[in-house]
Amino acid sequence: MGVLSICHMASHLQNASRARLGLTSVPHNKANLAVALALHRAGFLAFVTRGGPHPPDPATIATFEPEPLTTANVASQRLWVGLKYTLHGPVLRSMSPISTPKRSIVAPLSALERLARGFDAAQQRGLNLGECMFVRTPRGTLEIREAVERKTSGVLLCRAGP
Repeated sequence: MGVLSICHMASHLQNASRARLGLTSVPHNKANLAVALALHRAGFLAFVTRGGPHPPDPATIATFEPEPLTTANVASQRLWVGLKYTLHGPVLRSMSPISTPKRSIVAPLSALERLARGFDAAQQRGLNLGECMFVRTPRGTLEIREAVERKTSGVLLCRAGP
């Protein structure tokens, strides 16, 4: 279920940024939360917060306190993400899944090092300028450069770029 939800999230965030939406939501689950936080750390998203089916007030997003998770409301929870824009367009212009539910692509550390430097490896093309690739590792979901620093391999999840 994790890879499928990441595929749906990648498509939704790309469509939302092309439509110039400032705020959008994705289903709340562990896989989506991990990728959303990694996108936030990489600078593609303005904020990530958990909320109900209705969006939080943008004016008070910094002090927004989500309601506690209970068994009664866990199914209706959403991750609300704020998209960033510059004068020239969206910061997150393209986002595409790499692994699919049918085929999970695992890359060893040597392949991650080549990909991070811009060379082709592990049946993937290397990174371009400003592009990021996200990897699920035993240490969590990391950007490919963080995974190389920590010397860990993992499953290639998605790539995002301007």
